[in-house]
Amino acid sequence: MAYPAFAKARSIVSASALAFSLCAAVSTAVQAEPVKTITAWDQQTNASSSKILRDAADRFEKANPGYKVEESHVLNEAYKTKLKVSFGADQPPCVFENWGGGGLHEYVKSGQIVDLSPYLNKDPAYRNRFMKASWDVTTFDGKTYGVAAENAAAAVIFYNKEVFRKYGITPPKTWDELLHVVDVLKSHGVAAFSLANKNKWTGSMYYMYLVDRIGGPQVVKDALAGKGKGFEDPAFVEAGKRIQELVKAGAFAPGINGLDYDSGASRRLLYSGKAAMELMGAWEASTIANEDPAFSKDLDFMPFPTVPGGKGDARDLIGTVGDGFLSISTQCKYPDAAFKLIQAMTDEQAMQERASNDHKLPPVNNVKIDDPITQRLQKMLADAPSVQLWYDQALPPALGEMHKDTTQALFGLSLTPEAAAQQMQAAAKKGG
Repeated sequence: MAYPAFAKARSIVSASALAFSLCAAVSTAVQAEPVKTITAWDQQTNASSSKILRDAADRFEKANPGYKVEESHVLNEAYKTKLKVSFGADQPPCVFENWGGGGLHEYVKSGQIVDLSPYLNKDPAYRNRFMKASWDVTTFDGKTYGVAAENAAAAVIFYNKEVFRKYGITPPKTWDELLHVVDVLKSHGVAAFSLANKNKWTGSMYYMYLVDRIGGPQVVKDALAGKGKGFEDPAFVEAGKRIQELVKAGAFAPGINGLDYDSGASRRLLYSGKAAMELMGAWEASTIANEDPAFSKDLDFMPFPTVPGGKGDARDLIGTVGDGFLSISTQCKYPDAAFKLIQAMTDEQAMQERASNDHKLPPVNNVKIDDPITQRLQKMLADAPSVQLWYDQALPPALGEMHKDTTQALFGLSLTPEAAAQQMQAAAKKGG
């Protein structure tokens, strides 16, 4: 017969053991709950840009227990290939950065991209934070498939102020003034432009601006719509001739078609003083600030010069009101959570950090801009009568690739401007 006190103690121990067992079982069940992984790919490889995205992912994970974000930051050209291969194999990332336009539309048409319209319609305050025009290049047939995250960007001519001071030259406003600058710099053994055109899209910027300055924005709109003479309009041919005029004048550092932009080849020519200018997207200011903060003090920019008799407005820009669009693949197991991740990547903190720490112009309204260069870029975009989307994004993928190939050949003097225009128009007629 057990003593009462002993029996009571034994019952307490048994109850405690049972409670411990239950807690252990619950703990084991919690631990056994699989972590839900969301893959997120982008091409934001510099330190400040990738940190902004990682911090946003951390905020998302904290607000959504049980989810983990696996990021991948890949250089531009390798990133394009990685995306193409992953989508082709039906193994794309959950959230991915893209350029909108024709490339994204191809994935949309093949049913590989989630329609974000339902999410945006549920949260109009979120949608209305963004510049209205930023939605244009990710909206097809009334449905939206991407959110602009990184930049409202335009191509401008960056230049080394110290080099300009040293040789007594001023930023050229016209084509003739530009040719004069080329001659002066060449006489001192300095290239006017650094261009790493192995990547092809880098040289495309010259061609796009020249078409605009010569023929005005309607010429491009007609070509994209298949109207008029299309890509055989005289403006396209003349643009090719102007590019080759620059090449023959010695405006570029040697070996342009073999230099790699992603490795920083064009920027190194600027840093070393071997080249004075670089035509590049506004993001270059951020890249330079991360790579060589001291050089940033000597950095300035100017618009692309006018061309004699041209129809284009000197304020016209090549670029995009919004860049680095974030989309969700239909292979994603957790689309609702993925959209929450996109919201974290584009929340007020992330956008302000892009402006303050990354020298970017986020595509949202009312962001505070302190950087003088970014402030000027903001005003340029606001004042521009036309902002022409990059050709390789506006065109269907195959035609965009042909544009880059023919433009690279123009720089290499291996293709005549007439032949380049004819090839583009023939491909456009076949459907790109």
